Amino acid sequence: MDNLTWLEETKLVGTIVTLMPLQRKHADALIEAASDGNLWELWFTSIPTAETIDMYIEKALNDHSLGLALPFVVVDNATGDIIGSTRLCEISPENDRVEIGYTWYAKRHQETGVNIECKYLLLQHAFEQLNVIATEFRTHWHNHVSRAAIARLGAKQDGVLRNHKKDKDGHYRDTVVFSIIDHEWPMVKHSLNYKMNR
Repeated sequence: MDNLTWLEETKLVGTIVTLMPLQRKHADALIEAASDGNLWELWFTSIPTAETIDMYIEKALNDHSLGLALPFVVVDNATGDIIGSTRLCEISPENDRVEIGYTWYAKRHQETGVNIECKYLLLQHAFEQLNVIATEFRTHWHNHVSRAAIARLGAKQDGVLRNHKKDKDGHYRDTVVFSIIDHEWPMVKHSLNYKMNR
């Protein structure tokens, strides 16, 4: 995987969602999506608020310019509405690895087919276009919903990073690390296709 391939903005089109490159003009739509469920109230996640959305977008775009992230908004194909955000991040071209993170959806789209298809599109891009050997997922130890959702994708838990980093309140968090590696992707892809077609 080279940085030029990694940095290339792309649109990932699925049946129920499309992942579009994040832009500054998406700020209001992202706040509206996050308002569905007041997602910023979840203490173990970092969801933007009206006060932090500009900084949230600028960091994502700056990380993209530095070759560290490829950020997306998640668009509901049925309505055209932006319903969340996600990104490929923590790129390591020299090791052919990438992380999928910063993922969140409006409350009404949680526990639907949105997450499976969104992750499918990202994993397919990572393994089949960027040719990575591993795709990683990280989440807060206390985010049990996220941990279960990652496991349902077919990712395996690698371990727990104790006192990994400080959260927005200044507390040290334990981070649970999962991954899918290249030789597992065909079976994971088969499983995800089965789930999406049901």
